[in-house]
Amino acid sequence: MAVSELDYKFLRDVVLTQSANLIEPSRNALFDTKLTPIARMAGAANLEALVGMLRVDRTTQLHQAVAEAMTINETSFFRDARPFEALRTEILPRLIEQKEGERRLRIWSAASSTGQEAYSLAMLLCEHFPELGRWDVRIVGTDISRQVVDYAEAGRYRRLEVNRGLPARMLVKYFERQGDEWQISEKIRAMCEFKCVNLCAPLLKLPVFDLVLLRNVLLYFPSAGRSAVFEGVYRQMTPGGYLLLGNAEQAEDSTELFGVEFASECYFYRPVATS
Repeated sequence: MAVSELDYKFLRDVVLTQSANLIEPSRNALFDTKLTPIARMAGAANLEALVGMLRVDRTTQLHQAVAEAMTINETSFFRDARPFEALRTEILPRLIEQKEGERRLRIWSAASSTGQEAYSLAMLLCEHFPELGRWDVRIVGTDISRQVVDYAEAGRYRRLEVNRGLPARMLVKYFERQGDEWQISEKIRAMCEFKCVNLCAPLLKLPVFDLVLLRNVLLYFPSAGRSAVFEGVYRQMTPGGYLLLGNAEQAEDSTELFGVEFASECYFYRPVATS
């Protein structure tokens, strides 16, 4: 028996409840491909049987597994050149000047997927800001999926992954070839840590950040979910910090929290003081 529209709606509601990720009905076919491994691990014969188990089993674990499987994990090294150029030429120099007194810098790669963005930031710092080698610098990557967090922590990438966006000189400088895969250097790995975090839940285990990259995530959130994420991110930022969104994203839901600033053909957002 085929999965019914009511079953697909139930699955969309599960994902929305667990992660605030809004799956449009036009993308129902994604459930068929992405949830097959979940069904197999749960002992369900097919997707319809998995839906039946989800309706009966209201515990968080299986519902969370479905939400994680439907998370969009598209990423690459140095994804979109302009934001990284803006960070190099304007934003990071400003932050370094601001933080010179304490020599401490905290950067958050939110929804970091398999870690390429966090590691790209670490390589950018090593390449262009060697003075930070004497600072206390931490880059924290977070994602809702435990599977991709574990992948990021390993820092080991396939040939196809290192061929996407990573300059050849950086591959040679910061990676070691191991068979058909490439292991990122210990120096870069030591600058980064990865945590399993749901952006829609209280962000209790995170420090306060000077720079937050929240790119290409909010497109999948409904309006209420975006507002909740912005509020959470705002609470995790220093007053002089910077927030970077994806090219097609705006902070229109939270103009009372963030003001816009233009830098090197990119828009950045800065926390505003609230009464």
